[in-house]
Amino acid sequence: MTTSPIKSVLIVDDSRVARMLIRNFILSIHPHWIITEAANGKEAIEHATLETPNYVTMDYNMPDMNGIDASKQILQNTPKTAIVLFTSNVQAHTRSQAENLGIGFVGKPITEASIQQAFDFFASRT
Repeated sequence: MTTSPIKSVLIVDDSRVARMLIRNFILSIHPHWIITEAANGKEAIEHATLETPNYVTMDYNMPDMNGIDASKQILQNTPKTAIVLFTSNVQAHTRSQAENLGIGFVGKPITEASIQQAFDFFASRT
């Protein structure tokens, strides 16, 4: 039996429920992966700088800093980190900003299907 390598995921969302849903889904499939959580963009940048996660799930609408701005800073510090933006803001401008950064774009709500969509994006980056 082969096992997948242990990866690290930073889950960024100001909603504790959203973070819990993403965490539970990931751990149900990859129980040994390392999960870190952040409630806003500033915390995300701090965690990403210290821990260099393989993957980041990033909410768009958060206090202090939106997900696009946080993603830009994370990618400046750790350019190999794969990021997916989760948002209910599905406007073309937001999608375009994500595409220009090279990050994935997944519409909310958080469901198993949307989380799987994010992980399909991550798989395409490895």
